[in-house]
Amino acid sequence: MIPKPMWKPPPKAPREEPGTGANKKVYFVCNQPGKPWVKLPHITPEQIFVARRIKKLLTGRLDAPIHSYPPFPGNEANYVRAQIGRISAGSHISPNNYYMFGEEEEEEEGAVRDEFNKNEDYQPQPPRDMLDLGNWVHHVLHLLPQGRTRWWNPAQKNEEEFDEEEEEEEEREEPEAPQEEVGPPLLNPLSEDSEVDGVTPWSAFLSSRAVAQHAVAVVRSNLWPGAYAFAHDKDFENVYVGWGHKFKVDNYDPPMPPAPLEEFPSGPEITEGLDPTPEEEAAVKAEQEGAEGADDEEEEEEADEENEDDD
Repeated sequence: MIPKPMWKPPPKAPREEPGTGANKKVYFVCNQPGKPWVKLPHITPEQIFVARRIKKLLTGRLDAPIHSYPPFPGNEANYVRAQIGRISAGSHISPNNYYMFGEEEEEEEGAVRDEFNKNEDYQPQPPRDMLDLGNWVHHVLHLLPQGRTRWWNPAQKNEEEFDEEEEEEEEREEPEAPQEEVGPPLLNPLSEDSEVDGVTPWSAFLSSRAVAQHAVAVVRSNLWPGAYAFAHDKDFENVYVGWGHKFKVDNYDPPMPPAPLEEFPSGPEITEGLDPTPEEEAAVKAEQEGAEGADDEEEEEEADEENEDDD
């Protein structure tokens, strides 16, 4: 009898609903001015997870396949959308106090706050003061290692899965509970961002030192080359012009494939035996018949002894 495997593939995290999390906004792309705009699909956590482990140059054809390892689940349109989501989550910033949470909104324990309003009473600071990274904040939620902005517990099961696995759980060892992933809160200042491989995440400077009264405060992302934010008076904006790749200290090396699985240990319980010869079959049959005859004789002798005792 072939043993039933107990291993099951880990569940895939579901995508965040349109209008929430990583799919809060919809993006359109085109190759050149005058061409029709094409709507990009929503992203899934798996696409974010794989996009972090590969580097591909774009061809401009949204239906082009992505040949990579690990395999990317989608075509170039999905890859472009995944990179846009990563760049937005990592480099979209705004002046401190430009946005604020609603006073009526109560923060529940463990809940992720993602709604904020524009501060109508916002008072801009001088450009030189905007060179302080503490005066800039993130206004897009961080993407967790899982590929979502809100952690999804892979250990949770619905009623159907619970009924199917109820009998198997007694034989199977209980896996360790997954550790919850927590990211930085929304409107977190840039000054609290930690270095990555010794690289400072941000650099701030003035657009002009010669004409300081008309200068614009500029913040450059060092992790996403080509991502900039600038502020002047009550206006600010984010812009990105780049290759869609995150900065890496070392040269990119494709990940090695996993090691081959070990074969099941050989043993008599799984080794196929040779068919017996007719002589061996006859010998085994004679031995079994002899053993059965001996058992019958013992039973007859015991019955005779019991009859004598009754007499």
